[in-house]
This record gives sequence, structure tokens and C-alpha cells, in this order.
Amino acid sequence: MPIIHRPGWNAPESQVTPQALVTGRRALMASALLAAPAAAQVGAAPPLPAHTRNERFQGGRALTAEREATTYNNFYEFGSHKGIWRDAQRMARRPWRLQVDGMVENPREFDIDDLIRLMPVEERIYRLRCVEAWAMTVPWTGFPLRALMELVRPLSSGRFLAFQTAQLPAVMPGLRQTWFPWPHVEACTIAEAMNELTFMPIGMYGQPLPQQNGGPLRVVFPWKYGFKSGKSIVRITVQEQRPNTFWGTIQPQEYGFWANVNPAVAHPRWSQATELLIGTRERVPTTIWNGYGEWVAGMYQGLEGERLFV
Repeated sequence: MPIIHRPGWNAPESQVTPQALVTGRRALMASALLAAPAAAQVGAAPPLPAHTRNERFQGGRALTAEREATTYNNFYEFGSHKGIWRDAQRMARRPWRLQVDGMVENPREFDIDDLIRLMPVEERIYRLRCVEAWAMTVPWTGFPLRALMELVRPLSSGRFLAFQTAQLPAVMPGLRQTWFPWPHVEACTIAEAMNELTFMPIGMYGQPLPQQNGGPLRVVFPWKYGFKSGKSIVRITVQEQRPNTFWGTIQPQEYGFWANVNPAVAHPRWSQATELLIGTRERVPTTIWNGYGEWVAGMYQGLEGERLFV
């Protein structure tokens, strides 16, 4: 009989909380919409296209309750507190356009729905680890960033990608904090962008991606601290030089370019050895690379002199 060795982050389907048991999510979200301003219905996203779950990608933990994952959020354009989800409803998710430019053979500006029709949409369950030492496990719907890069064809001189978040002053009160270096920019290397794990969610929990979670389009690097995963993206630029990033500009002594998860490397103001699971309040050990090391650790060979962790 063959012996199957599962990676540490991969759990069988039997260990994943069934979607139907996750807090009666449809009723909860319906009541939330009733409580939100009427403007929440303006520019709503259409239903997600038909898709299936990719069973190769499992979180290794029970899913975080949808209500918890959609009401405990960081998104500084809407404010610097965790309860920004109500204000975020005022941002329209349609129309929405994504510009992909810079060092590519085929620069494009996409209507988001046209882009979605071109992409291989699927669901993946990923862990999300915040640099603040809390964590979630989320079922994302989206497509690999690699599929988009293959469409625009980066040039050999393009070594980095910069992800720019939307700036919408009419609905983003956080933009009034003029001491921040808007627009919000995050970045990765071409190798990281082409890694199989790097994902562009357009939905979560089977529904279009909420504004507070980065809708209608974001990027997710599940082995990195969550601040690296840019939200509500309007532009991706391929460039030769390493971009200046939002948090790297504000506090470079605390937030490096790479920000890979490592329990042994503390943030200057707190330990990263454990993490708090949102919803259950259980504190568990942090896993290096957030449990995805077999997929990503090889990308960093030869970079030992870099500040790879936080």
C-alpha cells in the first residue's frame, strides 16, 4: 500500500469545516447589507463565474467564519481601525479597470469582467497570517497571477511587479491622512509573481470579494505577512528596479521588502512565535513560511544576506 506524506499545510477535506456550517453566512451577509447605506448597492459585483475548488490547496485548519473574516479588516484607505467594513461598502466594485504596463510585451488595460473571462478561475483555501500576529483561513476564488503574466509577457529586463491600490477620495476617508505615502503600493519579484501559490482573488466564501477584503481584485501571497497582499488593485507595473512600498517607506526599520513568515524572527515590537486565530481566539504556533515552505523556500536561495523575514 502506498504511503502518502501530506505537506504540513495540507489537510484532507474531512478536516475542513463544511461551508454550510460556517455561521449561516447568507443570512448574516443579507442582514449586513440591510444595515449598510443604500449606496452599498451601487456598482455591485456580478456573481462569480462557475468554478470548482482546487483540492491541491488546503489551509490545514477549519475555515474562519465568514462573518469574522469580513468584519475584521485592515484597509488604511478606509481608516486605521479594524471595523472599516461598513465604510467600505460605499466603494463601487463596478465598473473597474486594471492596467498592466511597464516592461511587458503586451501592455493592456482590462475591464475586470473581460479579464475574469480570460482567466482560469478556481477556489483555493489559504491561510492568511497578519504581521500583527493574528491569522485566518479563507476560501478564495480567483486565478493564478502567473496566468495574467503569461498574457502580458514580461520582458527579461522586468524583475519586479508593483501593485497599486485605488485612490477614491469620495469614499475612502483614510486618504485624508496626508502623512501616508499614497497611493498604496506593494511589490514582489517576477519569481514570486510566477510562483504557483500567488493568487489574484475576485471572491471569497463563494461570493464576490467584499470591498473591505480588497474587492473587486487583490493579490495574495500566502507565505508572506498579509500586508504584502495588496487590495483593490487598479494597476500592475513590471519594472527593473525594486519599487518603494507603502510600509517600507513609512517604517523601513519594521517592515522589509520580503516579509516572509518566520516564527523565529520577531517584529521589533512583538513576538511572531504564535498567532491568534480570529473567531476562535485560539493561540497556536506560527509555522515558518506560513506552512508553505516546500513551495517557496527555494526562491530565496542565495539571498541569505537579504532581510527575508519582517
